[in-house]
Amino acid sequence: MSENQNLLAEQRRALILDEVRRRGGVRVNELTRKLSVSDMTVRRDLDALARQGVIEKVHGGAVPVVEASTHEPGFEAKSTLELTAKEDIARAAAAMAVPGSAIAISGGTTTYALAQHLVDVPDLTVVTNSVRVADVFHAAQRPGSPGARSGAATVVLTGGVRTPSDSLVGPVADQAIASLHFDVLFLGVHGISLEAGLSTPNLAEAETNRRFVQSARRVVVVADHTKWGTVGLSSFATLEQVNTFVTDAGLSPAAREEIEEHLPGLLVAGRNADGEPAQG
Repeated sequence: MSENQNLLAEQRRALILDEVRRRGGVRVNELTRKLSVSDMTVRRDLDALARQGVIEKVHGGAVPVVEASTHEPGFEAKSTLELTAKEDIARAAAAMAVPGSAIAISGGTTTYALAQHLVDVPDLTVVTNSVRVADVFHAAQRPGSPGARSGAATVVLTGGVRTPSDSLVGPVADQAIASLHFDVLFLGVHGISLEAGLSTPNLAEAETNRRFVQSARRVVVVADHTKWGTVGLSSFATLEQVNTFVTDAGLSPAAREEIEEHLPGLLVAGRNADGEPAQG
């Protein structure tokens, strides 16, 4: 069987993961037919997804890993997932930042990717509860450093208690955020769904994110397609409170229809499996 050269490995694995989650399990022979690749290629893809902890291999196929709603992966674990999708999302979302505006950036690996594009936007005032995001902007501020930029952002890092994803949460962070006002909030999420809205497995982070949403004139959620349909322990915002959802081309057509019915703005970044720009 000839290999399907139009799909990059990451795109192919995203399709496999979507199929596993949507159907509750798939067989290797079904995937070889659907993707027009060899049995060996599919098994390598399943091995890679199993190492990431998002599927469980069973005899002849794979089933999804069902995580507890309280499970919160660490930053390093999440940083290896959906790299192309996060970069596509970050590039698209960065275009929404207006020079000279006040923005807020929550914690997460997608917002971390976004920060690396926002350093090129001049004269921003950035409030964040992410240690990783703050580090990106601080590197851009240091005179003589390789990453130094002119017109670098003014950065305010909230205090608080550090989570596994390197976010600062709790009463100190909540109080700092509640006294401020942002033109745009760029918000990473653990999960987003019709039923639960935006959610996280961390109760303290839910409250901090709630304060972020309340203090922002515009809320932009940045999350790859695997976050759609995921539900964490605590909801902190409804879909009606989101102005724009920026995601990647791995989002299924059915999910796009659902989202467009409930959100005023959906931006799908990157390219589809056929290499064409995604339509958002």
